[in-house]
Amino acid sequence: MAPDKTSPRRMTVTEVEVFLRDPPAGFTVVEAPGSGYRVRSDPERVLVLIDDFQCCRGKIVFQNSPGRKVKLHDLWEYTSMRKSLLSKRIYLLTSACQEPFSAGHNKAANEVRVLQQYVVSIDGSDPLIKWQLERGLDWTISSVAGESYRVDIDLAETLENWAAKNIHMESDKLLRVEPVWRDASFTLKYYSDALFDFPHWFGFSKRNFKLRLT
Repeated sequence: MAPDKTSPRRMTVTEVEVFLRDPPAGFTVVEAPGSGYRVRSDPERVLVLIDDFQCCRGKIVFQNSPGRKVKLHDLWEYTSMRKSLLSKRIYLLTSACQEPFSAGHNKAANEVRVLQQYVVSIDGSDPLIKWQLERGLDWTISSVAGESYRVDIDLAETLENWAAKNIHMESDKLLRVEPVWRDASFTLKYYSDALFDFPHWFGFSKRNFKLRLT
């Protein structure tokens, strides 16, 4: 299998099993016999955006995590989240998957197959990442000022570039696989108190920007 971690501090990619066995600074992993793991994190040091999930080791619960889709209800919550994004190390869970086969195969063969799950972290205080986050968030808010909005911050392209250099995956037929990345993003959802928020209702206030690390 591929290396478990990247060396640059700007981004790390760690297999879930390795993360649980050897958690990074700011994390403590507690095994709950028969039910899985509880992962505790220091909110002063890291920002965890991971939903509870099931893996071969049982259910993994990340405490102190609002999940991958963060709901913000007022300016104070937005300001606090923005500060965390721009100053802490951000942790996500993503899956490297195998694309479905052609339509000529049966339904089971067409289902996406998860090859490996990874905990991905990026340094929000890194100048390049911080600049992109600031620019993307400012663009979102200036575009939908006073309205509810949703913004997706996407790392799929960055992970594709990383995978091309760092991992080699094979299918069950021992064929080389270029993984498709699922859940390689996180979302901020802001809910304003506007009575008639028509742009949001009709999906016009959705934004997306990509993070690129090179």
